[in-house]
Amino acid sequence: MSAPERIPSRGLTEAGLRTLLAEGELTVLGQVRGASNAVLYCTVAHEGEERRCVYKPVAGEQPLWDFPDGTLAQREVAAYEISEATGWGLVPPTVLREGPYGEGMCQLWIEADEETAPPDGLPPLLALVDTEEPGDGWKAVGLAEVGEGRTALLVHADDPRLRRLAVLDAVINNGDRKGGHLLSAPGGRLYGIDHGVTLNADDKLRTLFWGWAGEPLTAEAGEVLERLAAGLEPGAVLATRLGELITTAEVDALRGRVESLRKSGRHPQPSGDWPPIPWPPV
Repeated sequence: MSAPERIPSRGLTEAGLRTLLAEGELTVLGQVRGASNAVLYCTVAHEGEERRCVYKPVAGEQPLWDFPDGTLAQREVAAYEISEATGWGLVPPTVLREGPYGEGMCQLWIEADEETAPPDGLPPLLALVDTEEPGDGWKAVGLAEVGEGRTALLVHADDPRLRRLAVLDAVINNGDRKGGHLLSAPGGRLYGIDHGVTLNADDKLRTLFWGWAGEPLTAEAGEVLERLAAGLEPGAVLATRLGELITTAEVDALRGRVESLRKSGRHPQPSGDWPPIPWPPV
């Protein structure tokens, strides 16, 4: 399956969307509830164009003892920059900018494709099955408690879009890949959001998408890792940009993860040093 066409969102290119997000006037419409940090639902308008977006001000972030350096907003932008470097476009356009409550992350709002929303409340590409094997087209994650002393097998789709996201998560060391962080957009695009707890220098990978653990990477993923390795060479554009967002130690660790994946040629496996699945998983 080839990579999906890059956004144009109603006439704006990816670069145009970034300009809109970075330079447009932000108007706060409300707050997204249930998040541990401030997440504001906004409009952004610039030169006759207007879109919906999410604005996460640094002032609304809760301190994390294991992420003492930088900000969650910077990590969200860094994850976007890396996603763009892969060519897969797995993260919505994201910028760092000033807003009504100070500096923060501003990201394009993605409208979910209602036709792909399942009736059982699970995010797309995930399911619970009452069998010991995942079945054709699915990958097993593990057993999950479903109440009344019962368990079911949690599975995710054996989908090339999701597999790309699993590679990206391994690269950015995503410590919180939950099912609710997936957005299926009209046209078949898949996005991942909420990348504030990524890019730590220590191994933090926690995800629901372990179904390919230990399996060989695709040829496409190998090519992407080669491009990332080149982009992370000291002085390269990507490395320079990331140096503005995360620490030198974190950039070095990122290089190390890319090189490790290239050498092994396989999807990573849980280390066994901590729970490999985030809580709550959805």
